[in-house]
Amino acid sequence: MCGIVGAVAERNVVEILLEGLKRLEYRGYDSAGVALLQPNGILSRVRRTGKVQELVDALSDQEALGSTGIAHTRWATHGGVTEANAHPHFSDDRIAVVHNGIIENYQSLREQLTSKGYTFTSDTDTETIAHTVNEELKNTDSLLAAVQASVKQFHGAYGTVIMDRTDPSKVVVARSGSPLVIGLG
Repeated sequence: MCGIVGAVAERNVVEILLEGLKRLEYRGYDSAGVALLQPNGILSRVRRTGKVQELVDALSDQEALGSTGIAHTRWATHGGVTEANAHPHFSDDRIAVVHNGIIENYQSLREQLTSKGYTFTSDTDTETIAHTVNEELKNTDSLLAAVQASVKQFHGAYGTVIMDRTDPSKVVVARSGSPLVIGLG
Protein backbone atom coordinates (compact mmCIF):
# COMPACT_ATOMS: atom_id res chain seq x y z
CA MET A 1 0.00 0.00 0.00
CA CYS A 2 1.34 3.44 -0.89
CA GLY A 3 1.89 6.29 1.52
CA ILE A 4 1.44 9.96 0.63
CA VAL A 5 2.50 13.14 2.42
CA GLY A 6 2.08 16.81 1.56
CA ALA A 7 3.27 19.92 3.35
CA VAL A 8 2.98 23.69 3.08
CA ALA A 9 4.91 25.78 5.60
CA GLU A 10 6.80 29.00 6.13
CA ARG A 11 10.03 26.98 6.28
CA ASN A 12 11.75 24.22 4.34
CA VAL A 13 9.44 21.17 4.26
CA VAL A 14 12.01 18.51 3.34
CA GLU A 15 12.36 17.22 6.91
CA ILE A 16 8.56 17.15 7.34
CA LEU A 17 8.14 15.11 4.15
CA LEU A 18 10.94 12.67 4.93
CA GLU A 19 9.73 12.15 8.51
CA GLY A 20 6.25 11.46 7.13
CA LEU A 21 7.64 8.87 4.72
CA LYS A 22 9.65 7.21 7.49
CA ARG A 23 6.48 6.88 9.56
CA LEU A 24 4.74 5.20 6.62
CA GLU A 25 7.50 2.65 5.91
CA TYR A 26 5.70 -0.10 7.85
CA ARG A 27 3.07 -0.23 5.09
CA GLY A 28 5.56 -1.74 2.63
CA TYR A 29 6.81 -0.14 -0.57
CA ASP A 30 9.28 -0.53 -3.43
CA SER A 31 10.22 3.08 -4.20
CA ALA A 32 9.97 6.60 -2.81
CA GLY A 33 10.06 10.14 -4.08
CA VAL A 34 9.63 13.79 -3.24
CA ALA A 35 8.69 16.92 -5.22
CA LEU A 36 9.48 20.41 -3.98
CA LEU A 37 8.54 23.84 -5.18
CA GLN A 38 11.88 25.60 -4.96
CA PRO A 39 12.20 29.26 -3.92
CA ASN A 40 12.88 30.15 -7.59
CA GLY A 41 9.46 28.75 -8.60
CA ILE A 42 10.76 25.57 -10.25
CA LEU A 43 9.40 22.13 -9.38
CA SER A 44 12.15 19.68 -8.52
CA ARG A 45 11.81 15.95 -8.04
CA VAL A 46 13.93 13.14 -6.65
CA ARG A 47 12.79 9.51 -6.94
CA ARG A 48 14.51 6.30 -5.96
CA THR A 49 13.74 2.59 -5.99
CA GLY A 50 14.40 0.84 -2.72
CA LYS A 51 14.24 2.19 0.80
CA VAL A 52 13.34 5.68 2.00
CA GLN A 53 16.95 5.94 3.20
CA GLU A 54 18.07 5.87 -0.46
CA LEU A 55 15.89 8.93 -1.05
CA VAL A 56 17.27 10.59 2.09
CA ASP A 57 20.83 9.95 0.86
CA ALA A 58 20.04 11.34 -2.59
CA LEU A 59 18.52 14.49 -1.09
CA SER A 60 21.50 14.99 1.22
CA ASP A 61 23.74 15.15 -1.87
CA GLN A 62 21.96 18.30 -3.05
CA GLU A 63 20.47 21.43 -1.58
CA ALA A 64 16.81 20.46 -1.35
CA LEU A 65 14.71 23.49 -0.47
CA GLY A 66 11.04 24.26 -0.70
CA SER A 67 8.18 25.51 1.46
CA THR A 68 5.65 23.39 -0.47
CA GLY A 69 6.15 19.72 -1.26
CA ILE A 70 4.68 16.26 -1.66
CA ALA A 71 6.19 12.83 -1.07
CA HIS A 72 5.30 9.20 -1.67
CA THR A 73 6.18 5.61 -0.97
CA ARG A 74 4.99 3.33 -3.77
CA TRP A 75 3.81 -0.26 -3.88
CA ALA A 76 3.63 -1.01 -7.62
CA THR A 77 0.20 -1.78 -9.06
CA HIS A 78 0.59 -0.39 -12.60
CA GLY A 79 4.06 -0.49 -14.15
CA GLY A 80 7.25 -2.04 -12.86
CA VAL A 81 9.54 -0.96 -10.05
CA THR A 82 11.54 1.80 -11.76
CA GLU A 83 12.44 5.41 -11.00
CA ALA A 84 10.28 6.46 -13.96
CA ASN A 85 7.26 4.81 -12.34
CA ALA A 86 8.01 6.14 -8.84
CA HIS A 87 5.99 9.13 -7.70
CA PRO A 88 5.68 12.13 -7.80
CA HIS A 89 4.56 12.46 -11.41
CA PHE A 90 4.66 15.76 -13.27
CA SER A 91 2.72 17.35 -16.10
CA ASP A 92 4.54 20.06 -18.06
CA ASP A 93 6.75 20.82 -15.03
CA ARG A 94 3.71 22.60 -13.58
CA ILE A 95 1.63 19.94 -11.83
CA ALA A 96 3.01 17.36 -9.38
CA VAL A 97 0.94 14.43 -8.10
CA VAL A 98 1.26 11.60 -5.60
CA HIS A 99 -1.47 8.99 -5.40
CA ASN A 100 -2.54 5.87 -3.54
CA GLY A 101 -5.12 3.58 -5.08
CA ILE A 102 -6.19 2.66 -8.58
CA ILE A 103 -7.66 4.73 -11.39
CA GLU A 104 -9.56 1.93 -13.13
CA ASN A 105 -10.19 3.87 -16.35
CA TYR A 106 -6.64 5.15 -16.72
CA GLN A 107 -6.12 3.49 -20.12
CA SER A 108 -8.99 5.39 -21.76
CA LEU A 109 -7.91 8.62 -20.05
CA ARG A 110 -4.36 8.03 -21.26
CA GLU A 111 -5.58 7.62 -24.85
CA GLN A 112 -7.62 10.84 -24.63
CA LEU A 113 -4.71 12.79 -23.16
CA THR A 114 -2.24 11.40 -25.70
CA SER A 115 -4.55 12.56 -28.50
CA LYS A 116 -4.40 16.05 -26.94
CA GLY A 117 -0.60 16.04 -27.11
CA TYR A 118 0.39 14.90 -23.62
CA THR A 119 3.47 12.70 -23.39
CA PHE A 120 3.62 9.91 -20.83
CA THR A 121 6.95 9.01 -19.23
CA SER A 122 5.71 6.19 -16.99
CA ASP A 123 3.51 3.11 -17.10
CA THR A 124 1.41 4.23 -14.12
CA ASP A 125 -2.20 5.24 -13.71
CA THR A 126 -1.05 8.17 -11.56
CA GLU A 127 0.41 10.12 -14.45
CA THR A 128 -3.10 10.40 -15.91
CA ILE A 129 -4.09 12.40 -12.81
CA ALA A 130 -1.32 14.95 -13.41
CA HIS A 131 -2.17 15.40 -17.08
CA THR A 132 -5.94 15.52 -16.45
CA VAL A 133 -5.53 18.28 -13.86
CA ASN A 134 -3.20 20.16 -16.21
CA GLU A 135 -5.78 19.87 -18.99
CA GLU A 136 -8.56 21.13 -16.70
CA LEU A 137 -6.41 24.14 -15.77
CA LYS A 138 -6.98 25.34 -19.34
CA ASN A 139 -10.57 26.08 -18.24
CA THR A 140 -9.87 27.71 -14.86
CA ASP A 141 -7.21 29.56 -12.87
CA SER A 142 -8.05 27.56 -9.74
CA LEU A 143 -6.19 24.37 -8.85
CA LEU A 144 -9.10 23.37 -6.62
CA ALA A 145 -11.61 23.78 -9.47
CA ALA A 146 -9.33 21.85 -11.84
CA VAL A 147 -9.04 18.98 -9.35
CA GLN A 148 -12.80 18.98 -8.75
CA ALA A 149 -13.41 18.72 -12.52
CA SER A 150 -10.73 16.05 -12.87
CA VAL A 151 -11.95 13.69 -10.16
CA LYS A 152 -15.34 13.49 -11.88
CA GLN A 153 -13.51 11.65 -14.67
CA PHE A 154 -11.75 9.08 -12.45
CA HIS A 155 -13.22 5.65 -11.69
CA GLY A 156 -11.73 3.77 -8.77
CA ALA A 157 -10.68 4.12 -5.16
CA TYR A 158 -7.85 6.55 -4.45
CA GLY A 159 -6.34 9.31 -2.39
CA THR A 160 -4.16 11.97 -4.01
CA VAL A 161 -2.23 15.13 -3.21
CA ILE A 162 -1.62 17.64 -6.00
CA MET A 163 0.46 20.80 -6.24
CA ASP A 164 0.78 23.51 -8.88
CA ARG A 165 3.98 25.52 -9.23
CA THR A 166 1.92 28.61 -10.15
CA ASP A 167 0.03 28.40 -6.83
CA PRO A 168 2.82 27.88 -4.30
CA SER A 169 0.88 28.36 -1.08
CA LYS A 170 -1.27 25.23 -1.28
CA VAL A 171 -1.69 21.58 -2.02
CA VAL A 172 -5.06 20.11 -2.95
CA VAL A 173 -6.13 16.69 -1.72
CA ALA A 174 -8.87 14.45 -3.06
CA ARG A 175 -10.11 10.99 -2.25
CA SER A 176 -12.71 8.49 -3.32
CA GLY A 177 -13.31 5.40 -1.21
CA SER A 178 -9.83 5.58 0.27
CA PRO A 179 -8.78 6.99 3.66
CA LEU A 180 -6.93 10.30 3.81
CA VAL A 181 -5.72 12.06 6.96
CA ILE A 182 -4.90 15.77 7.08
CA GLY A 183 -2.85 17.31 9.89
CA LEU A 184 -2.47 20.99 10.69
CA GLY A 185 0.16 22.58 12.86
